[in-house]
Amino acid sequence: MTDSADLDYLDGNAAAGPLSEFFAVDVVSARGRCAHCGRTAALATARLYPSSHGLLLRCPGCTEILLRLVDSGDSVCLDLHGLSFVELHRDEGGSQPNPQPPA
Repeated sequence: MTDSADLDYLDGNAAAGPLSEFFAVDVVSARGRCAHCGRTAALATARLYPSSHGLLLRCPGCTEILLRLVDSGDSVCLDLHGLSFVELHRDEGGSQPNPQPPA
């Protein structure tokens, strides 16, 4: 017997449109909250530590890791575990995100 709750979802492909809007913008203008200290600011205010392995963004308030980006050549891995959220603002038309200046 099939549980009706199993029929009330779509697979991850259904998220392609909304996620492509989010990831197709200049994300450093987005605001994020540090999962460690709660500081909320534009990602452009974070401290970048580049290395041969990728990028590391740290919170300027508590220096905890916000984001890791590793490019292995044939794939890219993005780790956002240090951010409790990332927020983009849209323009008045609502169709395109509107970059906000760093606070």
